[in-house]
Amino acid sequence: MTRIFPLFKWIVVIISIIIIGTVGFMAIEHYRFLDAIYMTIITITTIGYMEVHPLSDAGRVFSIFLILTSFSTVTFALTRLTQFLASGEMEFYFKNKKIMSTLDKLNNHVIICGFGRNGHQAAKTLSAHKIPFVAIDHRPDHIDNYLKEYPNLIYLKGDATDDNILMKAGITRAKSLICALPDDADNVFIVLSARALNEKLTIISRASNANSIVKLQKAGADNVIMPDRIGGTHMATLVSKPDVVEFIDYLSGEDGESIYIESVDYTNLPPTIRDTTLKNVMDWKKTGVNCIGIKDEYGRFVINPAEDILIREKMKVIVIGTKEQIDDMKHNVDDEKR
Repeated sequence: MTRIFPLFKWIVVIISIIIIGTVGFMAIEHYRFLDAIYMTIITITTIGYMEVHPLSDAGRVFSIFLILTSFSTVTFALTRLTQFLASGEMEFYFKNKKIMSTLDKLNNHVIICGFGRNGHQAAKTLSAHKIPFVAIDHRPDHIDNYLKEYPNLIYLKGDATDDNILMKAGITRAKSLICALPDDADNVFIVLSARALNEKLTIISRASNANSIVKLQKAGADNVIMPDRIGGTHMATLVSKPDVVEFIDYLSGEDGESIYIESVDYTNLPPTIRDTTLKNVMDWKKTGVNCIGIKDEYGRFVINPAEDILIREKMKVIVIGTKEQIDDMKHNVDDEKR
């Protein structure tokens, strides 16, 4: 609002002068409203057209006063307005207003704190899977570089360690938060703040130092990632199992946007198929998705589980399928809940 204030200020100045001139001519010369505003405009702009009616002495004195007090003011105001529009401040204001309006409507979105290389990659993957997100970074060049390729980015330029910035990003309505700052201390601080603002938030944080992993977990991070460690492991695995890694990259990366892996919680299953076998769960209103694993009540993963395993409380079924198949499955579950 502070950026747009000069625009309103100078518009108010110009309108005020026009009102004073119009009222003055109507009161002194008894002009009609249209004649009075016409005289005011040609007077303050010094255009010099003929008077509507010959002015009285009082009218001439008022005209002199209006010219002396308004000419420099109106000229300066118009100059400032032109500079304001030419500098791009107007465009910035309306763009910022649009972003804030979009932020107010976001729900179940992801907040990315730190928009460097890791933040950019996270954003591209989320975009590929059509997951809404907000980027936060106090370094303008990080945001601007991404905007060149993705102009519709929803972002906030500010310090993610500031609770007010997190609130503007809609942290109370968000489903996940990614801390991708290079400084582990900043990540710990953000995780602490985020967890306090939203207890149900899923928090994934970056760690540069192995000693920071425990601290981040204690602060409230659900998962802690070390990009350097993952990068080295990934490169080594590409040597030993290239086809497998390439396939996994295809599933999780931008090229595999049509392939989805989804976790279905026990509580999201229709009551009729809870506490039944995995076969019954997968046979219910088939959409073509396949089960690739389950997460049992103790948090352990079972790959390619047997069909007769019972799906009980606190368990999750991991399925894979195309976007359309996953959407159909979710649609069936939502219909059943209604």
